[in-house]
Amino acid sequence: MHDATDHILFDGGRAPNPRRVAIFLAEKQIEVTKQPVDMGALEHKAKTVATLNPLMQLPLLKLPDGTVLTESIAICRYFEALFPEPNLFGIGAKEMAQIEMWQRRIELEFVFRVAQAFRHTHRAMADWEVPQVPEWGEANRPKAIKFAQLLNQRLAEYAYVCGDRFTVADITAIIGLDLSKPAKIIYPEEFEHLNGWADRIRQRKSYVP
Repeated sequence: MHDATDHILFDGGRAPNPRRVAIFLAEKQIEVTKQPVDMGALEHKAKTVATLNPLMQLPLLKLPDGTVLTESIAICRYFEALFPEPNLFGIGAKEMAQIEMWQRRIELEFVFRVAQAFRHTHRAMADWEVPQVPEWGEANRPKAIKFAQLLNQRLAEYAYVCGDRFTVADITAIIGLDLSKPAKIIYPEEFEHLNGWADRIRQRKSYVP
């Protein structure tokens, strides 16, 4: 276990980006001090968070010297630099570039698409996404499915997104797949490789439902 309890993580619970950091920390066995924030009650828009992050978004990490980091991948990279093992961002130029490539692809072409479908069509997001544009949400559903098909093809060849081992790209991908349920995106049953991969990821001790 890596001790980083002198760091304060303002945690948004089951929201996608806070979950991404939570899984990352669990995978690397890093212990931090958590400050729970109830996003359902819009606590992330209250003064406590807003004074630290004017974008009023979570997660948010406060370092021992008072420095504030936001953006889930930036926080993960920070902890990777502090505690390199187990490595999740790659070792050497080639692997690091490949992981970064898939991480970006998944973030922009999958998680973003799913998130837009969720934020613009789900009734519970009406007060968050103003204005909601249902047509935009609907337009992103087939794009998410198209990328999921690419992932399914990739996972037909490899055990994990970037090859034979678990990386941050797998964390981002499972976050997108999990968000698909409330986004009401249904993937074809023939995506058997994607489904098998998801089952394995959800069985890991680090998985945060």
